[in-house]
Amino acid sequence: MASEVPDTNAALQASGESTLKKATEKAQKQIDQLFNIPLHIAVTGESGTGKSSFINAIRDLDSDDEGAAKTGVTETTTDPTPYKHPTMPNVTLWDLPGIGSPKYTAKNYCKQVQFKVYDFFIIISSERFKENDIMLAKEIKKRKKLFYFVRSKIDNDIRAEETEKEL
Repeated sequence: MASEVPDTNAALQASGESTLKKATEKAQKQIDQLFNIPLHIAVTGESGTGKSSFINAIRDLDSDDEGAAKTGVTETTTDPTPYKHPTMPNVTLWDLPGIGSPKYTAKNYCKQVQFKVYDFFIIISSERFKENDIMLAKEIKKRKKLFYFVRSKIDNDIRAEETEKEL
């Protein structure tokens, strides 16, 4: 109990409030605000890298489930499409069309998919980091935003390598 008093005093001082009740109310208000800030996450990369499948996996959906992002062997996502996160209603995952397709050339991609409206980016690549991935990363950094690079379809490469070793 004695060790909690200095912690409580430090918390009160840090909060700028005079009572524990007021400090707790202030902290709860800040937490509520944090959980209600909208967050727009763009999932981007070249066509066919598994962007829609990634969004379905995050949302714990199979491709044939109702509300799932459409997937296919040909270009499926033709316009930026929003999907709500299943447990965080303020988070929207955006399935962006693939960069480098005839409709979404690298030169015009960022403007066409409105890069400025997204808060955070996930760049999906199914092979090695390519020229379009580098361009996306540079464009995101130029806007002072953050991104993660995700390697998809690695199971295909592992299977191919195992088959090659068997031959």
